[in-house]
Amino acid sequence: MPNRILILGGYGNFGKRLAGALCRDGYSVIIAGRNKDKADELVKNLPHGLAEAAVFNVDDDLVSQLEKLKPSVVINTCGPFQNRDYRVAEICINASVHYIDLADGRDFVTGITKLNELAKQKHVAVISGASTVPGLSSAVIETFKDQFSVIDNLTFGISPGQKAERGLATTQGILSYVGKPLKPATGDKKPRYGWQNIYLQHYPTLGYRWMANCDIPDLDLLPQHYGIKSIHFSAGLELWPLHLGLWAMSWLVRLGLPIHLPDYAEPLLRISNWFDGFGSADGGMHVILSGKSHQGKLHRIKWFVIARDGYGPHIPTIPAIILAKKLADKKIMLDGATPCMGLVTLQEFAEELKNYPIEFHTKTEN
Repeated sequence: MPNRILILGGYGNFGKRLAGALCRDGYSVIIAGRNKDKADELVKNLPHGLAEAAVFNVDDDLVSQLEKLKPSVVINTCGPFQNRDYRVAEICINASVHYIDLADGRDFVTGITKLNELAKQKHVAVISGASTVPGLSSAVIETFKDQFSVIDNLTFGISPGQKAERGLATTQGILSYVGKPLKPATGDKKPRYGWQNIYLQHYPTLGYRWMANCDIPDLDLLPQHYGIKSIHFSAGLELWPLHLGLWAMSWLVRLGLPIHLPDYAEPLLRISNWFDGFGSADGGMHVILSGKSHQGKLHRIKWFVIARDGYGPHIPTIPAIILAKKLADKKIMLDGATPCMGLVTLQEFAEELKNYPIEFHTKTEN
């Protein structure tokens, strides 16, 4: 069947959501992973005839599987990407297959351009970070940037609901830099450390959530692309005991104790699940842009997305869904390797999310 979309990690936290959305829109997907039972179980729950399973190890068998399966697009969800190389993307390029990933690793996403010339030679698209950051964050800025003569500050962050499903790879990615010095970001006046500089952020209908430093590619990409003078990104847990507990762990790492937190990702994730009864399934993202209008006056825009009933994890999949459909249908002529900035509009996000309990809020201050 032509124009099939291969999802690496297809039965994982994000992979299963990608598969479900693509199948609902009539696209054929291949659920790839190492566990046959999990892959087969997901296929059974997807529309008949639109999904199949492919059981293999992406690190060993991807070359032969691409020759066999002949997908037009590969979506890579096999994180964490913080310590990954570009082997999967390079294999896809050499097979003349479009590549998309949901990476949030700062160096991984910003460095994807090193594959640009090879991708252009093969006339394929290589898109990294097709997720909330920088996919959605850049879409928000694209929507409002023309209201500013200059953007002095961008403060943004994400706070998932306690009951929203959490993936092991995402947890490992965050733990990899908790308590560690972070690479400086534009506007930094002093060193930053992972999961420190905590503060309270107010969300419409959700109330206040604790936030803390996180490391993402936007810290490099957005100031360079949009001329932003100062940038700060943070993430938060809904329940303050869990958020502040991780903040306390960050100090143990910062003080030099020999703790490798990613090794404890699985038990920490299990422990956090014990607290689900005390939280909600509602999460949010905030983007606050401050600067000057074209009349030279102070101008601020506060934008929020609120996801209810555990639907927050759908949001990171939206850029990959939109781009995979466009590439499969040949509705976008894109070749070369690039971070996912400005490739998806806020209107496209809203259209994909219209059937979910997800709402947008915008407030302008002058």
